Amino acid sequence: MAPSTPLLTVRGSEGLYMVNGPPHFTESTVFPRESGKNCKVYTFSKDGTLFAWGNGEKVNIISVTNKGLLHSFDLPKAVCLEFSPKNTVLATWQPYTSKYFLSVKILWCPSWSEDETLCARNVNNEVHFFENNNFNTIANKLHLQKINDFVLSPGPQPYKVAVYVPGSKGAPSFVRLYQYPNFAGPHAALANKSFFKADKVTMLWNKKATAVLVIASTEVDKTGASYYGEQTLHYIATNGESAVVQLPKNGPIYDVVWNSSSTEFCAVYGFMPAKATIFNLRCDPVFDFGTGPRNAAYYSPHGHILVLAGFGNLRGQMEVWDVKNYKLISKPVASDSTYFAWCPDGEHILTATCAPRLRVNNGYKIWHYTGSILHKYDVPSNAELWQVSWQPFLDGVFPAKTITYQAVPSEVPSEEPKVATAYRPPALRNKPITNSKLHEEEPPQNMKSQSGNDKPLSKTALKNQRKHEAKKAAKQEARSDKSPDLAPTPAPQSTPRNTISQSISGDPEIDKKIKNLKKKLKAIEQLKEQAATGKQLEKNQLEKIQKETALLQELEDLELGI
Repeated sequence: MAPSTPLLTVRGSEGLYMVNGPPHFTESTVFPRESGKNCKVYTFSKDGTLFAWGNGEKVNIISVTNKGLLHSFDLPKAVCLEFSPKNTVLATWQPYTSKYFLSVKILWCPSWSEDETLCARNVNNEVHFFENNNFNTIANKLHLQKINDFVLSPGPQPYKVAVYVPGSKGAPSFVRLYQYPNFAGPHAALANKSFFKADKVTMLWNKKATAVLVIASTEVDKTGASYYGEQTLHYIATNGESAVVQLPKNGPIYDVVWNSSSTEFCAVYGFMPAKATIFNLRCDPVFDFGTGPRNAAYYSPHGHILVLAGFGNLRGQMEVWDVKNYKLISKPVASDSTYFAWCPDGEHILTATCAPRLRVNNGYKIWHYTGSILHKYDVPSNAELWQVSWQPFLDGVFPAKTITYQAVPSEVPSEEPKVATAYRPPALRNKPITNSKLHEEEPPQNMKSQSGNDKPLSKTALKNQRKHEAKKAAKQEARSDKSPDLAPTPAPQSTPRNTISQSISGDPEIDKKIKNLKKKLKAIEQLKEQAATGKQLEKNQLEKIQKETALLQELEDLELGI
């Protein structure tokens, strides 16, 4: 039987060893420490019962539960290891030459279904499918011109697969969803989403395999607005629905993650300070966390806690949120962190500073989500930490617990982050400090009351709508003055922002013209906003903007004639 708490595996210049999880944090006897710097790779099985590692001479497999060696293979050059979901197969990979290491390593691993009935590989513009781990016979093929990537869906049958084909010769890129083994015919795809501006994509299935999020990225932003290239976020469902996820702030998309409930996802995006927003399956915003120094999001295994963090070139600030009540739990700081992982128990967090990303101040910390540091290990100054990770467990082993907001007690002293003061030129150093900010931070807000089926009106359309309402109210007042015997008609309340105005003239033709004019003005407003961000507009788009004054005059004439 597996241990009651997950183990922690540590690999570095001090060797490979395991540490007992909370609350003990002592070195484990499950795996005797293997000293030396030759250990290049290790991995656990999906259920955490098997552990494999390569030490530069052999690849060994042990049983974590029985603490015994099961197999040993003469594979001195193996640098990648992967267990199949039910522990039947161990896949290994080693480079033929070091020249092809980086380009091939990403796509080396075969992809299994959770019951191992199906296994798939991308081979020469085709996805090859094998059944029941019989790799001597290709059971099925999915062939599309220039398939670049694919992702097999999680969960039980029916199996689904998402494939990406990059655009060429003016044709758009596209992602298609198929259900195995229905690949033949023009209508075989469950869903299709095409888009331009995509040098590469990241495809993310939700846990229930009902939808895929696609992050489409270009290497270069032609507008010059970002060093990160340009990204767009797309939603594709297996029922055929698809949409572009509208992100309210311009800038890079740093991270997108599904909640384990499969009913919502979180996106971190926009120029710093970045925004973070939770969206539902209609791609409507549900909760906006405002802006802050963040570039990553991590849902807990049970999906009830969300951590927003700023790692890499940011200072390591974390925000821990209760996403059922949208309440902030804690704001710890993990400075210089290069790695983050939730413990399978849904209560503890691992952060680490590893080489080669950072070669100084290497070490790891175990946190409680309330912000307390429960354990800390700093690697000696002459040593390096290369990798650290939790032992995985299957879903359901650790039940979800009630969220607490009070920091749990700890014997490890809390660390006060060093506050870096802003540079002040000599001429200002003897003068009072003013509270000036480069960016105004936006506070969190609940978007449920604002999310609807209709998109908000642009500034121009909203202005015209209010203008029309005022004229209509004035006209009704005039009517009531002329007809004293009639009860006065109350002035209408201001129309909600997201409602579409109904028939207002009694003449369907005039209503249709007004509706078309507002639609054109809304499109012009969007083009002006794009131009303000630095985007290069086409000639026909510039011509549309030039027609705005004439369209506004035509709209006013029609409304005055009502």
